Amino acid sequence: DFLCISLANGFTQLRYNLGDKTIILQALQKVHANGNTWHVLKAGRAGNEGYLDLDGINVTQKASPGMNVLDTHTDFFVGGVSSLNLVNSMAIENEPIGFTGCIREIVINDRELKLTVTDPKGGANVGDCDGTVCGYSVCKNSGTCQVENSGFSCSCPQEWTGTTCEQSVHCSQNMCGSQALCIPQPSSFSYTCVCALGWSGKYCDSKIKFYIAKFVGNSYIKYTDSYYGKRDLQYSRISLNFTTNQTEGLIAWMGKSEDEDNDFLAIGIANGTLKVVVNLGERISVPLMHRKYFNCCDERWHFVTVVQNQTCIKVYLDEELILFEDIDPQRKYTALNYGGICYFGGFEIGRKVNVVTTGLFQKEFIGKIKDVVLFQDSKKIQLMNAEGYNVYDGNSGN
Repeated sequence: DFLCISLANGFTQLRYNLGDKTIILQALQKVHANGNTWHVLKAGRAGNEGYLDLDGINVTQKASPGMNVLDTHTDFFVGGVSSLNLVNSMAIENEPIGFTGCIREIVINDRELKLTVTDPKGGANVGDCDGTVCGYSVCKNSGTCQVENSGFSCSCPQEWTGTTCEQSVHCSQNMCGSQALCIPQPSSFSYTCVCALGWSGKYCDSKIKFYIAKFVGNSYIKYTDSYYGKRDLQYSRISLNFTTNQTEGLIAWMGKSEDEDNDFLAIGIANGTLKVVVNLGERISVPLMHRKYFNCCDERWHFVTVVQNQTCIKVYLDEELILFEDIDPQRKYTALNYGGICYFGGFEIGRKVNVVTTGLFQKEFIGKIKDVVLFQDSKKIQLMNAEGYNVYDGNSGN
């Protein structure tokens, strides 16, 4: 498998192969080779349907039946490769040669790659293209950079302040606690404080403890399983109690959630009923839905357990076996390589549930979770001893 963006005869090309055939997309217009014109290139794929957008002019490739996952476990190369024989002969039109020119602002799956001396894993023969201390993104939020004798200065739009225009003016005098995030509210010329795990109050200055975690919608807990290295990942298990009055929400996600290749086991509410999805590698299993009508959003406590025995998945709800399915009788992948990461209620601030789960779940969880047990552990996990925001004590009024 590969995905490659290249210049061929003055045109940008996207070529990718997901394991069955090579797809080729070429921009409609030539690239300016005068050395002083910046081009904006957006390229990628959704499943096996590809798109290539150069300066706003878009070319797409309609999907035909076939494989739809990019299965690569190599380094990501920019501008060239460490050895030309790494390049698949179908990945480019002509003989492979390194790129000559300037590249900036590379964003992959909504994450920007830092093109600095220290951040990449390695490289060779790369210089500074801008030639000044300003660069393209020194000043954030549309600030204007000026070169000064002592370095640079930023001229900021009126909504932003700070040396690099990184801070909202609404948060410049905020009273949020040291562990909190300040979220600007421009419409009301104010701000709100988002509290870290273990804190509450308007300014997140009240220390709290909880055994029942209350999620309010823009909430999440990220728990790292310290026993991950000792787990038998062919026999995974998670159980917990939850209560909610919502018809949609992600309750738990065992997996790193960094890209579509990551294994995961997910539990949530969809259309008011329980939904479980398991991906052991290469493909997402058909979501397992509770067939019978069941009202998950009745504000009662419900006990759910999901057991993975290689490719056999069992789901228990309130002690009753409600789902039992072999998601891959071929036994191609049998282990849940979840990376020791478990999310509860949602993902990090700014990461939308419907985007991260590619539509499997629509919203963050609103409700309460307690008594989470992983595998056959004798103790419940301590949700307090994790990373998270906007999670409160659910003991009051349960």
